Amino acid sequence: MAIPKVCGIETEYGIHTTGGDGNPIAASSVLVNAYASEADRRTGWDFEDETPGNDARGFAREGSMSPMVETHLANTVLTNGARYYVDHAHPEYSTPECVDPLQLVVHDKSGEEVLRRSMLAAGRLFPDSPAVVVYKNNSDGKGNSYGCHENYLMDRAVPFSKVVTGIVPHFVTRQVVAGAGKVGVETAVLDPDEVKFQISQRAEFFEEVVGLETTLKRPIVNTRDEPHADPRRFRRLHVIVGDANLSEVSTLLKVGTTAVVLAMIEDDATPVRDLSLADPVRAIHQVSGDLSLSRPIEMTDGSSATALDIQWELFTAARKYAEERGLEVVGKEEVGTMVLDRWESVLHALETDPATLATQLDWVAKHQIMLAYQDRHGCDWDDDRLAALDLQYHDLRPERSLYTRLGMERLVDDAEVDRCVTQPPRETRAWFRGNCLARWPEAVVTANWDSLVFDLGTDPLRRVPMMDPLKGTADHTATLLEESSTPAELLERLSS
Repeated sequence: MAIPKVCGIETEYGIHTTGGDGNPIAASSVLVNAYASEADRRTGWDFEDETPGNDARGFAREGSMSPMVETHLANTVLTNGARYYVDHAHPEYSTPECVDPLQLVVHDKSGEEVLRRSMLAAGRLFPDSPAVVVYKNNSDGKGNSYGCHENYLMDRAVPFSKVVTGIVPHFVTRQVVAGAGKVGVETAVLDPDEVKFQISQRAEFFEEVVGLETTLKRPIVNTRDEPHADPRRFRRLHVIVGDANLSEVSTLLKVGTTAVVLAMIEDDATPVRDLSLADPVRAIHQVSGDLSLSRPIEMTDGSSATALDIQWELFTAARKYAEERGLEVVGKEEVGTMVLDRWESVLHALETDPATLATQLDWVAKHQIMLAYQDRHGCDWDDDRLAALDLQYHDLRPERSLYTRLGMERLVDDAEVDRCVTQPPRETRAWFRGNCLARWPEAVVTANWDSLVFDLGTDPLRRVPMMDPLKGTADHTATLLEESSTPAELLERLSS
């Protein structure tokens, strides 16, 4: 039986310092520290359990490299249960653990709001310094890519090889519903004379099917084995293949469809047809450059299918799975139904007239902007103004963002997004983490996903483990927190 697909998103934001080149690490640190300072939040991240070199295959291929853990950079934990920090040269926001895809849409949008407030806070803190501008995108246009990673809770008992086999066809083709769109080509894997606009910002940067790396030789399926939970029971599938979405519909589909497919893999409810691809790396590049959505992909059995064909096969299996088993595994049943209904309607529209999705999907919206601009100004795809429009789509400043002007369909409201800037989800352990930080920030020395470390003023420090993402919820701990007047009393009650 599939386990609940607790999920999260980690977004590395692009930055630019106006009035000069600037140091991206310093600029990112300014954003994080300015926000933390104004929010009076100084709780740091606990690196005790960080093991980015662990490989889900039980080995690391010769020459592979795990990501560096940079403990010296700005790093803080927020009262909504999120982590906000500097990762290499980018400000990164990791949402709290969410129980369903729609809840994650809200917290992903709250992350955008945190970055907007960070820009304003940095301006107030350093009024005479060049402004730092933030973009929610995946590429600097010069061949450098940065990630938007997803995370899904999985059953440790499911063999990782089975996960790889089942998820690769979806990862290669889901970009047709979740791509962010991009003008031009940045690598040698696509012909710039043929491909003028891509469905995905990220796809062309992938070089392997399976691997541990995240910044070089990027794999379609990442093997980092850091469950951030009880390793005997749980696996955390760390997904690096997706785009950073502004569209709420795209985010819902990116996360929701993946959660359903992973549940199907756990329950052996895969499609009737074998969807294994002959060359997944070539296919992911091909799909990104195929705006017609009609180019066939070679399968391992010698047949072929388009990206839409593969998505339809997965959807059909998902609908059957929902009818036979229900969708509580991806959160509330109604959210699962929303995901399937939207998946179906979007696939129908992509088959008939993709332009009708211009208020729903990022890549379609951006493509329509580019076509309209070309018609108006008579310019070609290599015109620098189109590249500038591409970047402006992702600008998080409301007065500059093209995205905010398009009337894109909303699934959540601003009041809920604002609330979740400071409030954690009630249904996961983020509730306990966030509320402890809100009530006793001076007593929480450090925090991470699966524990909190308290300083009660006496030796030693006290670590509170949280090894199950579905424990530490409001139902489990709200009364306990309300009845504890001090952190010492809380820990005493927990120990008893």
